[in-house]
Amino acid sequence: MPVSSVILLLSGSLRAGSSNESVLRTAQAVAPAQVRTVLYDGLAALPHFNPDDDHDPLPTPVAELRAAIAEAAALLICTPEYAGTLPGSFKNLLDWTVGGTEICDKPVAWVNVAAPGRGQGAQATLRTVLGYTGADIVESACMRIPVDRQMVGADGFITDDGVRAQLGKVLGMLAEPDGGDSETG
Repeated sequence: MPVSSVILLLSGSLRAGSSNESVLRTAQAVAPAQVRTVLYDGLAALPHFNPDDDHDPLPTPVAELRAAIAEAAALLICTPEYAGTLPGSFKNLLDWTVGGTEICDKPVAWVNVAAPGRGQGAQATLRTVLGYTGADIVESACMRIPVDRQMVGADGFITDDGVRAQLGKVLGMLAEPDGGDSETG
């Protein structure tokens, strides 16, 4: 079966071995046959957002980010919450996307791995910023899938079959031609 969708995976964590990275690496491993995933790894290289620099020629890391977004059919985000909101480095990534049009009308979903009762601040901020970008949020693919360290094997992949199945389902929904039951911003 040919690959019909490329989904860009964006982690909001810079921490090596984070649960967010484990979720996205596991998503790559369980992706449906028609889906190709690309894990973005340039978060740490992005310069601090400055509107004065948001013009051609863009800083190289920003141009690479925007090109990766433009080439993707959809985006899947997994980010931690820090101090009640998105980590600053990931908010910086999103700030660089506001001035471009690459995310506009593109299906986007997120997986929240925080324990119940946590993560709502990051999720609310993510929803707000994605609204400014014109992203097409696929509500049915946005899921809370709590992940604890015991679910992560020594290789960094999630071993829990239920979590793996949910991640495959999320990717399948994002890969649908109409983006599932998406709702703009």
